[in-house]
Amino acid sequence: MPPRRILAIWLARLAIDRWERAEGCGTAPLALIAETAHGPRIAAVNAAGFAAGAGAGMMLADARTLCPQMVAVPDDPAGTRAFLERLALWAQRWGPWSAIDPPDGLLVDVTAVAHLFGGEERLLADAQSRLAQVGLAARLAIAPTAGAAWALAHHGPPAAILAPDDDAVARLSPLPVAALRLDDDVLLVLRRLGLKRLGDVRGIARDALARRFRSRHAPSANPLLRMDQLLGRVPEPLLPVLAEEEPLVQRRLMEPIRHRPLLDQVLADLAADMARLLEGRGEGARRLECGLWRVDGEVVLRQIELAAATRDAAHIARLFAARLDDVDAGFGIELVRLRSAWTQPLALSQEDFEAAAEQHGTSLAACIDRLSVRLGEGAIRRPVPRASHIPERAQAWQNTLEPEPSSQGELTFHARPLKLLDRAEPIAVLYATPDGLPRRYRWRGGVHEIVRAEGPERIAPEWWRERSTARLRDYYRIEDGEGRRYWIYRLGLAGDGRGGLPEWFMQGLYA
Repeated sequence: MPPRRILAIWLARLAIDRWERAEGCGTAPLALIAETAHGPRIAAVNAAGFAAGAGAGMMLADARTLCPQMVAVPDDPAGTRAFLERLALWAQRWGPWSAIDPPDGLLVDVTAVAHLFGGEERLLADAQSRLAQVGLAARLAIAPTAGAAWALAHHGPPAAILAPDDDAVARLSPLPVAALRLDDDVLLVLRRLGLKRLGDVRGIARDALARRFRSRHAPSANPLLRMDQLLGRVPEPLLPVLAEEEPLVQRRLMEPIRHRPLLDQVLADLAADMARLLEGRGEGARRLECGLWRVDGEVVLRQIELAAATRDAAHIARLFAARLDDVDAGFGIELVRLRSAWTQPLALSQEDFEAAAEQHGTSLAACIDRLSVRLGEGAIRRPVPRASHIPERAQAWQNTLEPEPSSQGELTFHARPLKLLDRAEPIAVLYATPDGLPRRYRWRGGVHEIVRAEGPERIAPEWWRERSTARLRDYYRIEDGEGRRYWIYRLGLAGDGRGGLPEWFMQGLYA
């Protein structure tokens, strides 16, 4: 098995390079700023701003004291992260998989692929050249581990290569302790101890460092763990970036169209194409985006979100029809594109169940979609289960277009009533058997005889939310002489040390 080789790419000017790629390079000093509690702070500066004395981390007011002509532009960390993810996929031209090294780096597995480029030196030269062509300044290094490659890229010589048979300890010992990828507070402690280089850390007994940092469990706070990862003694898990292909269909029209009936026909054809594409993938669409390219270059975008995954072409076309009433075709539309930005698994059999309901307009998901398109996305809510055994906490209301919480299937309950009271109402138990089953109680001014009772179902308090004095509940399913069934519970036990006598409450009614 060939030795592992990792390519580290450090894009030190990623944010400003991305901005210059989009807006063009200028000669004026420029700073990307982030809002903080103490005012705007500089996140990145271009070369002119750096030459004027500004730097990352400075307050904007201080930087403008040095450079009054500084241009401030809001930083976009989310956009930079998305750009880095796309760049990670692009970087897979040099290896089978790549991973993000936040906030401004990439790691590419180049094991056994260097010969395709003529050696590792030429591989680095190719990567450096291609990154420069797209306007990105980068430092690169290749090493047997991700930690060693990162250290050389950030603190080693340009285009450094640590060969498998090289003495890694000797090559890495002169590097500063910052090459261990530690938190700032840990680096400060190490420097105060006089440990400024990796060789200094290796010269200290492991037991001494282990005692000093034994309470630190995160890798970025444990110098011993980072050192072991650097030298390959401990494996370091990496999360590869995988390409996710979004379903997309389009029609490039021979003649531009300006009339609404023709647009509806094209959209219906695209919806049918999208349905066939989703069916082949075993998925349904939750979010769809329709793009209309006009002859004059303008692009009109319309988006819908669905309450449930679907691939019903007629339903999709009908929803988009309500969103295209205000579209101005101008001199004509020459390209129509339909893209599904959010999909979910949808079995083939489920479409058959929904088909009959959809034909008669009785599908709940279809009704929610129509109401959301007409009234707005935030106007419709639905109840969803929550991860709690306490009945009044086991359900909450949320927007119909939001995904249901993933914890809904983790809890299982006994049979519970269809109707729960908004707030449990106190009842007075007039007689109970020695084993605790109630036989007669008063509620809302009436006395009820209990002919059948089943229970208890004990529910303990949620200790992570409630105080230590919270009492447990014993639930009973009861039926009175007239056949009406209720759900009641006793709060607390006699002598539990958490209050006085137990109390009884009415929680819900069975249909």
